[in-house]
Amino acid sequence: MKKAAVVFVLIAGTLWGCIGLFVRRYQAMGLNSMQTVAIRMVIAAVLFSLFVLIYKRRLFVIRWKDLWIFLGSGVVSVGLFTYFYFTSIELSSLSVAAVLLYTAPAFVMIFSLILFKERLTLPKVISLVLAVLGCAMTTGVIGGSLNVTLPGFLFGLGSGVCYALYSIFSRFALNRGYEPFTITLYTFLFAAASCLVVTDVRPIVSVVFADGGSVLYAVLFALASCVLPYVFYTLGLKYIKSSTASIIATVEPVVATVIGALVFAEPLAVPFGYLGVALVFLSVVLINLRLPKRNRHEESEE
Repeated sequence: MKKAAVVFVLIAGTLWGCIGLFVRRYQAMGLNSMQTVAIRMVIAAVLFSLFVLIYKRRLFVIRWKDLWIFLGSGVVSVGLFTYFYFTSIELSSLSVAAVLLYTAPAFVMIFSLILFKERLTLPKVISLVLAVLGCAMTTGVIGGSLNVTLPGFLFGLGSGVCYALYSIFSRFALNRGYEPFTITLYTFLFAAASCLVVTDVRPIVSVVFADGGSVLYAVLFALASCVLPYVFYTLGLKYIKSSTASIIATVEPVVATVIGALVFAEPLAVPFGYLGVALVFLSVVLINLRLPKRNRHEESEE
């Protein structure tokens, strides 16, 4: 099942990398970043709640003493993360923001070492270095133009910390016996609530409900960029370590950059862009070379 978990996380990272396809369209229609996020999270929360209601109602049940975990995964790991990330993009550039976001595996590794006593192995460290370096090359920070301000840097770093905390909050919930679907459900519900508090919904309603096609597009946006990737990622966390999953998910900025080059004709730096893609995939291969054996050893220690 651990090999399947790696595939689950790769699928999640790939789907997250496709978000730009939807965001560009909503930006062209006059919506700002938080309004686009609100569409994504609210529809995802509604769809997933209906699914759980039909599939297994008992997944709604959580203990009051564990409420802080789901508030953290929803408000901090999704809501606050999104605000930091998009603010970083506005203050610097997409490339810089993407690389700062993918400092997240380093934070996951540190948090997991302190909180869950995960071992800091040489393959993990090498894979992390390759992944961050590959992201920097792919997005143009290395071999391209660097555009960063101190506020942009700090918001970008904050997005990396918040993004990392999703793996940590999810690990806490999994360790307390919660199903991946329960974690995903309450993450969406609290994230949607936090988005609605800070967002003007009137433009959202006019855009989403313009016609039947607009409604279907919004549903597809929520499914492809939110419901499916979070479900796959959380399922992956059930069988592999948080630090491993976070490194595998670095395929996201690579996919986003490749889509930008193929769909929106955004130039990919030569040769650094292509070398960066190769390094990210090399990091994924390296982190999994001895995965089954290492995880069996770690589980025996726990």
